[in-house]
Amino acid sequence: MAAVELTMQISFAQVGCGLIGRKRAAALATLPGSVLRYACDTDRTRAAAVAALAPGCIAVAGVGEVLADPRVQVVIVSTPNSTLAPVALAAVRAGKHVLIEKPGGLNAGQLRILDAEAAKAGVRVHVSYNHRLHPGIRKARELVDAGNLGPLLFLRARYGHGGRKGYDREWRADPALSGGGELIDQGVHLIDLAGWFLGDLPTIEGHATTSYWDMKVDDNAFLSLRTAAGQTAWLHVSCTEWKNLFSLEIYGRNGKIAIDGLGGSYGVERLTFYRMLPEMGPPEATTWEYPGDDGSWRLEMEAFAEDIRLDRKSGVSLANGIRVLEIVETIYRKSGYIKP
Repeated sequence: MAAVELTMQISFAQVGCGLIGRKRAAALATLPGSVLRYACDTDRTRAAAVAALAPGCIAVAGVGEVLADPRVQVVIVSTPNSTLAPVALAAVRAGKHVLIEKPGGLNAGQLRILDAEAAKAGVRVHVSYNHRLHPGIRKARELVDAGNLGPLLFLRARYGHGGRKGYDREWRADPALSGGGELIDQGVHLIDLAGWFLGDLPTIEGHATTSYWDMKVDDNAFLSLRTAAGQTAWLHVSCTEWKNLFSLEIYGRNGKIAIDGLGGSYGVERLTFYRMLPEMGPPEATTWEYPGDDGSWRLEMEAFAEDIRLDRKSGVSLANGIRVLEIVETIYRKSGYIKP
């Protein structure tokens, strides 16, 4: 499928109508020049609830009708991890562009197949790492790109939640459905952000462990990733955090950025830029706060629609998604979650 005319309406289908699927449909409703034609879920009640968000949207239980409709140009896949890649692959082979939720699949191998098939079909596949579009993280990118931190030295990040009663019996605790635990769930966001700021991270050290929950997947992971130039990303993800936490710190020769919170239960998103003074000592601090909706879902959908209209490379490619999962698999292999 080639790029569409700049004035042409883009037709979407939403596959998977749980919490994330509803967020996608709500974001799509605010996007000019776009229409949601189908809401698809094995649970018809959930499909109907999402279909009700868009005039004329049809609720269906099977993906076959969606993929057979030539009017559908983009399929959004928001299913559990085990069906992300299979549904996306079917959509690509039907000539549809795809926006697929992170991590994109159970393993990097699934994404390599998807990448090859997308190239054959001439369609775009965007892996959703929407944290890049949170306002504090966008501001951090702006400050780094403007040279305010000077050469980057290292990055430190933590991300975690405390689960809930019965968490160890949900689909995320079943490796056949999830591909892993906390590392493949929230950890992939930190790996993606570390690579986005520092570049490729070929040296991979660390381990994952199951410390608390009664499940076969990890509930904590500790990573030390390094670029070829020696810049380090130190990452910790946890579902024994108890109080939800997001913290990202980026250090350069001339200053530091600290981002805390993501909104909601993670607290107000806040960025503080600490500028080192020539005489050193206490730095000069400037803080920005971002209360309310983070806007990342809408911005991501808007950017992908423009990628299609302008025939430009997607912001988060399958190559990026593959690299993130290769790092996850390396840690899982070192920690015994993937057998040799």
